[in-house]
Amino acid sequence: MSVHRVVAAIAAVVTLGGALALAQPPFGRSRFDGPRSTAPDEGVAIDNPPYDGRLTFARIRYTTGPGGYYYNGLPAWAHGYPRAERDLMNIVAEVSDVSLTLDRSEVVALDDSSLFKYPVAYMTEAGFWVMTDKEALALRAYLQKGGFLILDDFRDNFRGGGGWSNFAANMARVLPERRIIDLDVSQRVFHSFFEIDSFDIVRQYYDRGQPVFRGIFEDDDPTKRMMVMINFNTDVANYWEFSATGATPVSESNEAYKLGVNYLIYGMTH
Repeated sequence: MSVHRVVAAIAAVVTLGGALALAQPPFGRSRFDGPRSTAPDEGVAIDNPPYDGRLTFARIRYTTGPGGYYYNGLPAWAHGYPRAERDLMNIVAEVSDVSLTLDRSEVVALDDSSLFKYPVAYMTEAGFWVMTDKEALALRAYLQKGGFLILDDFRDNFRGGGGWSNFAANMARVLPERRIIDLDVSQRVFHSFFEIDSFDIVRQYYDRGQPVFRGIFEDDDPTKRMMVMINFNTDVANYWEFSATGATPVSESNEAYKLGVNYLIYGMTH
């Protein structure tokens, strides 16, 4: 897929995002046109679409640990919601023939049975992720039955969050028999749609050091299905969220979109 086509697709998102920017501050909550519900005690307006079989971006809602409310007062799981996924899904629609839900995403708890309707799920800020035993069992079942989990936007030593240690402890409860494996660009997830031949394309939005890409595979075998994709020490979705603002070069948003598209396509086909 030519990068020029991605640029054209992003131009459409930029046009949409420019209008939306007038209605909300850069780090503010978004407005919704459809019916609303509110996550208990968290003040986040949730607009879940009715399930109709199309690909829908599913965002995991979890209990937020200490320090996780730093971003405009929102719980950690809601950072970037819903602009990040809306912009990514617009790109997927432009560059593929996938039938998908464009205007809304599903916000779902790990122990909600509706999670099993969605082959791909996304979690942000796993350093602040607090998990119950019931949720651990539910996530284990989801992953073992073919679900694919994407984790993004977390790092160590940040505002009291547990960072990697908190995430690793949670995953050890979910899949105690599996290990976390460092990835290289030969992994199939980086070639499921766009050809990503170097991690050098992944610029940092604000994190220091190099992004770290890791995964969890069936039977700890990198030639088998990846169950969990981990973006550590980076915030790929920040490029999706703010691609329409002109805050960063379009070329950098292009590369972040390539990763997002690849993750979704991989999750649907493996």
